[in-house]
Amino acid sequence: MSSAEQNPASPADTASVYGPPAPAKYRTVHFQRAKDEGRRFAMLTSYDAMTAEIFDAAGVEMLLIGDSVGNTVLGHSTTLPVSLDDMVLFASAVTRGATRAFVVADLPFGSYEASPQDAVAAGVRLVKEAGVHAVKMEGDERFAEHVAAMTAAGVAVMAHIGFTPQSENVLGGYRVQGRGEDATRRMVASARALEEAGAFAVLMEMVPSEVAAAVDAALTVPTVGIGAGAETTGQVLVWQDMLGMRTGGVPRFVRRYADLHGTITDAVTQYRRDVLSGQFPAPEHGFES
Repeated sequence: MSSAEQNPASPADTASVYGPPAPAKYRTVHFQRAKDEGRRFAMLTSYDAMTAEIFDAAGVEMLLIGDSVGNTVLGHSTTLPVSLDDMVLFASAVTRGATRAFVVADLPFGSYEASPQDAVAAGVRLVKEAGVHAVKMEGDERFAEHVAAMTAAGVAVMAHIGFTPQSENVLGGYRVQGRGEDATRRMVASARALEEAGAFAVLMEMVPSEVAAAVDAALTVPTVGIGAGAETTGQVLVWQDMLGMRTGGVPRFVRRYADLHGTITDAVTQYRRDVLSGQFPAPEHGFES
């Protein structure tokens, strides 16, 4: 057995593979440096202070309050019902739990599309009220003006291209984007327009690996992938998918690192059994007069 197997990495060791040394707080410059130096970073969703604290301590460099909170927490079938008020609430919890990680929040459907001014207002609110470090906005080059306006107003923006869940009704459902003739040229052109508008990073979702690699090679800023192959600077997953909280199938791009659904089910079943049998609470769980 190797020494690494005998001594698993501590959270500090995990964070130090970024640099070392890892910064006291991640900023956009650190992700740009990762891109420039050919290094990677990890991103996970988080919707509450407790998971934010855990993921932060484990060394995850970037946390995303995704509008996926609509599916994973609020019980909606899509992300579309999520409001800006919802995002402010959940983002505020995450920023209270994270100390080192860079925190990004989604601009929810309906909060930014109508005009660059709407985008600025929504972005400023998430930064000012929730304390996030950046926002993520879905949309192709047609939203470059929105990115430029937010950046000029002091809001850091991560662009999101490829499959954009807020447009699922236009795109015809959850489908891989960027296939077909001339797809690479169009995706690269879109990403470049968003980079030129001021986006500090570009996220690609459900894009063929070779297309995502071409986009990453064409951009100066870092890229983040989810179902976009291994050539992006960073990778992001929904934490409930990655840790096995969901039952049934998961998207092809997900790797399950744990079975929390099974673990929690077993623990709750045992708790109920102990309550019904009188084994809990035991004398040591009570107080004396």
